[in-house]
Amino acid sequence: MSRDPDGLLELLPQWLRIRDSEAGEPLRALLAVIAEQADLVRTGTEQSYEDWFIETAQDWAVPYLGDLVGYRTLPGYEEALTTDRALAARLAPRRDVADTVADRRRKGTLALLEELSAKVADWPARAVEFSRLLATHQPVALYGTGQDAANARRLTRGRTVDVRDGSALDLLDGPFDELAHTADVRRAASPRRQGGRTPDGIGLFVWRLKPYAISRGPAYCIDRARNLYTFSILGNDSPLVTRPVPEPSAAHIATIDNVPARISRRRLNDRIGDYYGPGKSLAIWRDDDPHPIPPADLVVADLTDWTYRPRRGQVAVDPVLGRIAFGSRTAPRRGVRVTHHYAFSDDMGSGEYLRDRTTPRGATVYRVGPGQAHDRITGAYERWRADQASGDAGGEAVIEITHSGAYQEQLDFDLEPGDRLEVRAAEGTRPVIRLLDWYSNRPDALNIRAREACEGDGPAPRITLDGLLITGRGVNVTGPVGSVVIRHCTLVPGWSLEHHCEPHSPEEPSLVLDCTTACVQIERSILGTILVTGDEVGTDPLAIHIADSILDATGDDREALSAPDCRHAHAVLHAHRTTVIGEIHTHAVEIAEDCVFTGTVRTARRGTGCMRFSYVPPGSRTPRRYHCQPDLVGPDDADRVRPVFASVRYGTPDYGRLARSAAPEITRGAQDGSELGAFHDLFQPQREDNLRARLDEYTPAGSDAGIFYVS
Repeated sequence: MSRDPDGLLELLPQWLRIRDSEAGEPLRALLAVIAEQADLVRTGTEQSYEDWFIETAQDWAVPYLGDLVGYRTLPGYEEALTTDRALAARLAPRRDVADTVADRRRKGTLALLEELSAKVADWPARAVEFSRLLATHQPVALYGTGQDAANARRLTRGRTVDVRDGSALDLLDGPFDELAHTADVRRAASPRRQGGRTPDGIGLFVWRLKPYAISRGPAYCIDRARNLYTFSILGNDSPLVTRPVPEPSAAHIATIDNVPARISRRRLNDRIGDYYGPGKSLAIWRDDDPHPIPPADLVVADLTDWTYRPRRGQVAVDPVLGRIAFGSRTAPRRGVRVTHHYAFSDDMGSGEYLRDRTTPRGATVYRVGPGQAHDRITGAYERWRADQASGDAGGEAVIEITHSGAYQEQLDFDLEPGDRLEVRAAEGTRPVIRLLDWYSNRPDALNIRAREACEGDGPAPRITLDGLLITGRGVNVTGPVGSVVIRHCTLVPGWSLEHHCEPHSPEEPSLVLDCTTACVQIERSILGTILVTGDEVGTDPLAIHIADSILDATGDDREALSAPDCRHAHAVLHAHRTTVIGEIHTHAVEIAEDCVFTGTVRTARRGTGCMRFSYVPPGSRTPRRYHCQPDLVGPDDADRVRPVFASVRYGTPDYGRLARSAAPEITRGAQDGSELGAFHDLFQPQREDNLRARLDEYTPAGSDAGIFYVS
């Protein structure tokens, strides 16, 4: 903030500065303090000028500028501004305030309603005027001929259904349905059961799931046949979605290419040139060919049960299931790589989305991948150890994986006191670590070990895993490790998946803390069971911090955190905005805030810790609870407020997301009015309220506008 602490001193004559220097520079120190305060006044004056404009104003000034043009903020903005800036940005989006005057000039247009959804809720949308889809009788012009009679007939409306038009039937009852319907007297804005197909009905269809890309990642080969593949590297069925194309103008009505819609078989077959190829929704490469398979060789088929057999030279693709089938005589010999897009709720777990990370100063970076110095993670780790021995590297290193490939290797990280190791994915990549059955006489997990420190050694080692997808086995931590950070990672619950997203080994742990002192920190990650073993008498409980993550034991009746034989884990849990699918058996819960626990929670020490604004099943043994469910509703409504999820199977698009039928005590039960669980920071209730308020403001008088969730 201070521009030049000696700026005022330099304005004085030289002889005063000389005398001040001889006296120990007391005047210089005084003028430096005055200059600092002058800088504060100058900076405040400059910021006051910036606060006149919506583009540069501070967050607190945004609603005041909006008030000048009549912009209305949702209740709770003032409180959120001082406690949660992210929530405040959702309650009064800067872009929405800036466009208030221009939007009023376009009031009532469908394009404006779609634009409001993007600005206010950050949801792509398509607005539909239901009156144009009502089945109507064609008028018979008894009096009048020529142009007047032609204008009276509506040849494109009210037609009977052409059952031979498969493309139109494929879009039935969706946002792009153009078939005529009979009137539905239920209101579009009804909170119970929506209808809306009335002369004054308007539907805003929104997509809440985001599209995530996998760029030239490996496909999964089905073990029983070398010509059958899945787009997902885990071998599960994964529906493909469209890579949205930006709309050409603000007045443009969204089409199916502008939203992350699921790709149907018929649509891919009819428009394969629009969806297939580099830079588009999907592409397939075979063997080492740098060019994707030509579109002319593709055939769209239903690959359910793998009964379809493509002809010689053909490649069958099923976008609904995410499957690929080659001819039995033309199967690839060196594998298949694919580009595709899948849908998910938020930036959680491994993925190619952007992540905030910094490279520690002084750390040596070793890059792994095609065209890099190392093609294996183990090779980079061994190079670091060799450089340490020769004095070319210190105790801090970063192993960065530079492409979305699969690595089948046994990983053992033996750490020394003072080591700082980070294994991470490069920006825009999602590397997969497949841990296979390598050894018959010992576990095949990703092992993190530390030796006992001697007197004079450095601090306990630390390790960070960032942006990785680990499948096949879990992660084992042993010895006096200082800290283990798991950030933006996926440790597949149940180790791997079946084709219907069922866990392959549902009772196996994803993270084993075996006789270690590690402090575990889990951020924005997905993982299975945590198993803790160790000396419960001679050591302190481990600290386990989980935030914005999903801890999935693959069943409500299985242990998500425990010791062997369902005993209490020698650990203290700190959970923030986390969804736990399974039971918790632990020494203590220090804090659980804005969380959902689907299984029973049992703690050995109830006198320490607190649970706030969370759901805890009846019969749990917990520390004191504050504003938790179902305590606030009583035993008669306990079943009503039990969390309901759209899906609890990892690998499905709706995984971990609360269903629309969930009780409002859960969907709005957090301390700031957002939903409980891992997707708290999406602030979906506030976004929905804000969007409904804007719809009431900008839809024509007498219209009935409602929000319809496509995903």
